[in-house]
Amino acid sequence: MKTCVVLTGAGISADSGLKTFRDAGGLWEGHRVQDVATPEGFQANPRLVLDFYNARRRQLQQVKPNAAHFALAELERRYRVRIITQNVDNLHERAGSSQVLHLHGELTKLRSTRDPGYVIDWHHDQLPDHADPMGAPMRPHIVWFGEEVPALEQALELVAEADVVLVVGTSLKVYPAAGLIAYAPPHADGYLIDPNPSLQAAAAYDLTVIPERAALGVPKVVDYLLRSD
Repeated sequence: MKTCVVLTGAGISADSGLKTFRDAGGLWEGHRVQDVATPEGFQANPRLVLDFYNARRRQLQQVKPNAAHFALAELERRYRVRIITQNVDNLHERAGSSQVLHLHGELTKLRSTRDPGYVIDWHHDQLPDHADPMGAPMRPHIVWFGEEVPALEQALELVAEADVVLVVGTSLKVYPAAGLIAYAPPHADGYLIDPNPSLQAAAAYDLTVIPERAALGVPKVVDYLLRSD
């Protein structure tokens, strides 16, 4: 069984109605990224940050996985599929994908501000007085700007084992995703699925370009892989 590694970004969640990252103006759902996605923002105004992620969590409950998510889950019939996502939503899991690595954390989890290893599932609003068993405040389990990406080393190892690499809904201009693709083995077949693909990046990594939205392009590539394997 071949291994397919899938790098996904905001574009795949956008087809479900989620804005998972900042827009061209540097805002995330109308908020400055510095205010809601940095350790400094959390320290300055924890209530604002908690309210922001509570709203994102409620929004997540209102949307569903799209055709791209379901197609990637279907690919597990014939491939070892390893999804590495920059997104903090759980749409891959809800569609049925069994191996998902979240580079930037998970919206449906909280972690201790004192013990990074204390992480719990959380699907409701977080209150300011929520604490770990030792009394330390809890925070969203999100990798904020200025923080290390703990899962990066594991992601590099996964990409290095790929026979097929799919890049979906990410520009290949923003790290760490832009650096991950460079670790794919020379024999790996690569595909870039994006409505506005970076042709320069595609050429640099010898990727076949499918210039379509994730919900349209991913099922086509998955169908091709299932038929041709």
